[in-house]
Amino acid sequence: MTTPTTPATGELNFKAVGQALLPVEDPEIHMSVVELGLIYGAKIEDVEDAKGKRVTVTMSLTSPACPYGPMLLAMVHGAVAKLPGVRTVDVDLTFSPLWDPRTYASEEAKDKLGIF
Repeated sequence: MTTPTTPATGELNFKAVGQALLPVEDPEIHMSVVELGLIYGAKIEDVEDAKGKRVTVTMSLTSPACPYGPMLLAMVHGAVAKLPGVRTVDVDLTFSPLWDPRTYASEEAKDKLGIF
């Protein structure tokens, strides 16, 4: 298993955040939120007067009425919080732009969803 930080420096990076989020699946579609393109970005910052980093993940849901929204937000929060060096996690939910699988999902996810 690969480590969630870069082996040479042990620094927390965006790749580590993405790898930590790969196992988080949408419970209705049974696909990774990363592969679905629901993760719009992440910001890593130093936390003043504390050891560790603040990670802010910006994400969307498959629809504004997604019944699993609170659960997905909690799962994303928990996955990032487990990373070494993370002190604080914020998950910002956005619907701008609205999620569209034709635009945001990976090619593999589009194939599984039957989008050609």
